[in-house]
Amino acid sequence: MNHIQFIEKHIKQKLIEAGYSAAIAQGGANEGVDLYKRSSQASAKGRMFDDCYRHARLWAEKNSTAVDKPIKKKQSRTAPTDRPGLF
Repeated sequence: MNHIQFIEKHIKQKLIEAGYSAAIAQGGANEGVDLYKRSSQASAKGRMFDDCYRHARLWAEKNSTAVDKPIKKKQSRTAPTDRPGLF
């Protein structure tokens, strides 16, 4: 497995785990590999995969419809009962 195959496989796997469809994950992986081929250096030492994954995730967010996007869980906002009020 070379560098390009490693980046493509792991980006696709992480996007599918994040809830994107296989087609969107493959497109994001292609964008990540494209960034790897175009870039001469990473933003920091040892961060090339992170840069490629960030670019792929942003591409997946921009190019997916509402049906394709992963469902985000809303946090329940309950007021604490044991904390005293301000006044």
